[in-house]
Amino acid sequence: MAATPHEPTWVELYTPKLVTVLREGYGMAGLRADAIAGLTVAIVALPLSMAIAIASGVGPQMGLYTAIAGGFLVSALGGSRFQIGGPAGAFIVVVAATVQQFGVDGLVLATFLSGLILFAVGALRLGTFIKYIPYPVTVGFTAGIAVIIFASQLKDLLGLTLAGPEPGPILPKLEAIAAALPSFNPAALAEAALAVVVIVALRRWRPRWPGFLVAVALCSLTAWGLALPVETIQSRFGGIPQSFPAPHLPDLSWERVVALFPSALSFALLGGIESLLSAVVADSMSGSRHRSNAELVAQGVANVGSALFGGFCVTGTIARTATNVRAGARGPVAGMLHAAFLLAFMLIAAPLAGYVPLAALAGLLAVVAWNMAEKHEFAILLRASRGDAVVLLTTFLLVVFRDLTEGILAGFGLGALLFLHRMAGAVDVEQSGPLVAPDAADRHRSAADAYDTALAADRDIVVYRIAGAFFFGAAAGVAAALDRIGVQPKAYVIDFSAVPVVDSSAAATIAGFATRARRRGAAVFVAGARPAVRRALLHHKVKPPLAAFRATLDDAVAAAREAVAAA
Repeated sequence: MAATPHEPTWVELYTPKLVTVLREGYGMAGLRADAIAGLTVAIVALPLSMAIAIASGVGPQMGLYTAIAGGFLVSALGGSRFQIGGPAGAFIVVVAATVQQFGVDGLVLATFLSGLILFAVGALRLGTFIKYIPYPVTVGFTAGIAVIIFASQLKDLLGLTLAGPEPGPILPKLEAIAAALPSFNPAALAEAALAVVVIVALRRWRPRWPGFLVAVALCSLTAWGLALPVETIQSRFGGIPQSFPAPHLPDLSWERVVALFPSALSFALLGGIESLLSAVVADSMSGSRHRSNAELVAQGVANVGSALFGGFCVTGTIARTATNVRAGARGPVAGMLHAAFLLAFMLIAAPLAGYVPLAALAGLLAVVAWNMAEKHEFAILLRASRGDAVVLLTTFLLVVFRDLTEGILAGFGLGALLFLHRMAGAVDVEQSGPLVAPDAADRHRSAADAYDTALAADRDIVVYRIAGAFFFGAAAGVAAALDRIGVQPKAYVIDFSAVPVVDSSAAATIAGFATRARRRGAAVFVAGARPAVRRALLHHKVKPPLAAFRATLDDAVAAAREAVAAA
């Protein structure tokens, strides 16, 4: 007898992986491995957090606040052993738009609200549904974000001085950049090119070296030593404060909450997708298994915590998480130590960040955009099928030229319609005369084989077999097939043995067919229906006197013959 599947308890679903690791036994060897991994990740996260914050339209210190507060909470409370939280390149577009419309205070409030939304999604166990977003949608919006990130860095890559504020939408942005080309600064382009070359070269010949940090440090030394006329963190932002802010609540007035709720929803949607994708990547690299709803709860708490300490939206980051796994992390302590190392840098060495050229950070983000574009997958999906190509391009173009949320929703809608169309096309209806009991020669006949009309014993009985998921998308086609009857038999047998699921539209279709058959004086028998399918049919009155159920096709055919003989 098969064992009943164990239903996980609330504690099993939401226990942080940190607790699991500590229960397994955690000693000095594990702490040493996690400390090395945490320091490695912090070296990667340091320049990246500042670069993402600057590209998002806020000060570099906010990127560090986010990585420290949010990153610590993601690791301490999350459902993944190796997840590293922090600011992500995918958020640059929506964060910049929120800052432009509502200011930094509005961004902090939207982050706070998104944390509450993510917590609720995880607590209600809705994290499982995020995985149903079609692959062409994720590739399309990731590629679209990559294009927007690169476009947002053109100003600093070229050292341009714009006549006014930089526009958010990509076409006006490109127009403003084109108009500012006479202010091109060759020194800025040289710094950006140096950063890109160093990162690419180290990735190829010294992959274990922290390419981002080495590139930024080398560019900073070059700009300072040669006194290059390039803009730095110090000249634009006045440096980074050598302190960590005290927690404080954002303005929670009802008017502000209502105004910023759409932005918070975008943060939550994107954060949920990004964090679970990152957790899946960590699972595939390490062989572990994350708890999706626990991860979303942790992401929610981390976003609330980030907002309380003056940061912005935090999520699981794929590149930093992968670095953590490769660096030999044993568990969540590595992520917590990564946040501690970032805090130590901020308290001790913050003045050094003032020398970092913005062009170098722009070069760093240009590499990030190139890596996240998923060019190979984009090309494969374009060739895979016309439907996948339409979903991909619709998502990509809407993300680039309209809005990130619109792109995801439109792509998801098209993907769902495409799936329904394919599923509807997979439902078959076959018709034949009745079947006699199989002899020894045909006992091994596959259930998927077509009925053999040579076995027909009574032309007053017609057998239909429905195969596939029978749902609203296929209901009209099945109804038409059932009604295409050249003769009017005295009994019908509808074989449901190959139908795994039936929805209300499909059940209503069968009820309508049985009603019409009954009016003509014909009996209807349903064969092989699974318990769930049978319940759905019974709810729609598919029961005597309209129809009768039989366990097998042979039983249904025998009952049909009895009904014909008695008529």
